[in-house]
Amino acid sequence: MKSLTRLFVTALFSGTLATAGFAADSVHDFKVKDIDGKEVDLSAYKGKALLIVNVASKCGATPQYENLQALHKQFADKGLVVMGFPANNYGGQEPGTEAEIKEFCSTKYDVEFPMFAKVSVKGDDQAPLFSYLTTAENPDGTGDIKWNFEKFLVSKDGKLLHRFGTRTKPDDEKVLAAIEKALK
Repeated sequence: MKSLTRLFVTALFSGTLATAGFAADSVHDFKVKDIDGKEVDLSAYKGKALLIVNVASKCGATPQYENLQALHKQFADKGLVVMGFPANNYGGQEPGTEAEIKEFCSTKYDVEFPMFAKVSVKGDDQAPLFSYLTTAENPDGTGDIKWNFEKFLVSKDGKLLHRFGTRTKPDDEKVLAAIEKALK
C-alpha cells in the first residue's frame, strides 16, 4: 500500500495523474462506457474471469468473433466474461460508429457478450484500461498491442494472467487451458 500511495503522490506532483492507469491496482479500478454509451464500473465483474479483446470489423482476424462467441456460450455459466473493445488503431479497420459496430456484431456473428464503446488501444490517446493491460506484469510480456484481436485474460481478482496475440485464436489449446485454470 505504501508503494501505491507513493506512486499516487509522485503522479500528483509530476502532473501525470491524468493518465489514471498508473494508480490502478487491477482491472476492477476502471470505469468504461458500453457500446450504448452507459458507464460500466468494471468492479462489477469481481469474481469473474475476463477475456478482454480489442476488436475490429474489417480485419483479417474479424472471424475470431465467432470463436469469441463460442467461448462466451461455453464458459459464461462457469464465470468467464468475454469483453469486446472496438479500436480503429490498426489500418483503419474499425471505422464505424458504435451503432454500426453493434449492428455488425449482432447480425454477422450473433455476438451476445458485452461490447464496449470504441477506444484507442495505443498512442497518446490510449484508453487508461489498455494502458494498464499493456504494462501489467504477466508471463507473456508487456508493451504496445501489435494488432486487432489481442486477448487479455484477467483473473477473478482483476489481475492480468495472460496475453495472447492476434494469431492465437480464442479456441487455441493454450487459451482454453488458461481459461479453465482461471475459472478454478
